[in-house]
Amino acid sequence: MANVVVVGAQWGDEGKGKIVDWLSERADVVVRFQGGHNAGHTLVIDGVTYKLNMLPSGIVRPGKLSFIGNGVVIDPWALTKEIDAIREQGVEVSPENLLISESATLILPLHSALDQAREKAAGKGKIGTTGRGIGPAYEDKTARRAIRVGDLMEPGLLGDKIDRLLVHHDTLLKGMGLEPVDRDELLAQLEEMAPKIVPYTRAIWQELDSARRRGARILFEGAQGTMLDIDHGTYPFVTSSNTVAAQAAVGSGQGPGAIDFVLGITKAYTTRVGAGPFPTEQENEVGQRLGERGREFGTVTGRPRRCGWFDAVMVRQAVKINGINGISLTKLDVLDGMEELKVCVGYKLDGKEINHLPASSNAQANVEPIYETLEGWSDSTQGARRWANLPATAVKYIRLIEELIEAPVSMLSTSPERDDTVLVNDPFAD
Repeated sequence: MANVVVVGAQWGDEGKGKIVDWLSERADVVVRFQGGHNAGHTLVIDGVTYKLNMLPSGIVRPGKLSFIGNGVVIDPWALTKEIDAIREQGVEVSPENLLISESATLILPLHSALDQAREKAAGKGKIGTTGRGIGPAYEDKTARRAIRVGDLMEPGLLGDKIDRLLVHHDTLLKGMGLEPVDRDELLAQLEEMAPKIVPYTRAIWQELDSARRRGARILFEGAQGTMLDIDHGTYPFVTSSNTVAAQAAVGSGQGPGAIDFVLGITKAYTTRVGAGPFPTEQENEVGQRLGERGREFGTVTGRPRRCGWFDAVMVRQAVKINGINGISLTKLDVLDGMEELKVCVGYKLDGKEINHLPASSNAQANVEPIYETLEGWSDSTQGARRWANLPATAVKYIRLIEELIEAPVSMLSTSPERDDTVLVNDPFAD
């Protein structure tokens, strides 16, 4: 059976939640493989809206298994709160349908406190993090001092592991003029949390291997987007994990052969939350219209998203980096009624044309977009479920995007409702 990885091809917020939910009906297992509760997915099912941060999107589908892989950093307090909230909406959550990797790193209260203190101290130079401790938790993971989910299964050793962690953190906090961590309080908090998390804990790599052997279809669910990747994004204005398709294997404990199809999600225009370069940003009436019609506010933070024209150069780069086999183009209906549309087909930097987004943050901030202008359409695309229902000029717009990014459109989304989707090529097809 085909296994599919879903990744964002822009700066996140591309509409992955709806597409993952749409695909999860065809999948048996849905896996989160990176990020933390700084990512937000909004699902609309039968008129009911579900807002998920850490739980895989498959959790709202009866009969599906949801796994949180080792590549995820987990705030156990936020996770249990999210589980309680989704249960109040009538969703069943138990170790029968949700499993968590024993190797996943925990986000502790000291991580979010440090995250917020750093952003405040940075002033105008802040990166624009959500302040939820994701970055500091990944730092501890890389430095080999993190507390992991599996450590909750060995409460007798937690004290020693906290002591080792605080050798670093208390020194750091002191240097920033902050109070040290209350070691005994943190230990008590983790001991209280353990029985709420341990029942869900498994060796996820093993569970996935078993699922593959019995022919299950697996959907690997990414968070954020390619241009927020720690290696390939607009560094340093990025997240602290790898968000690209290859991370699906690493972050879940599977070999690269487990991936059969990579589906990239991209809006029909471009948005970004927080600081950092944005070549096609429109700080004008166009950007305002896109933001209002697209209801562009962050699922997690509520911050308004910056909006601009579709950047084919950036998305083509994401196609190459991820090995994207097909894209899902979302929010086409937001462009309805616009007299003309622009697509970025190249950049100028220091008077020279270039065909990629450079790695240098200075160069990224100074590239100038080269646009191709297209005729818009007056007819509505909202709710279209067949290719034949689209205006000819909308089809022309889509075809140009396919040509420029060098990848076909596999799916087309025309509203937040899951069934308002045009399927061109089923990623799960064998």
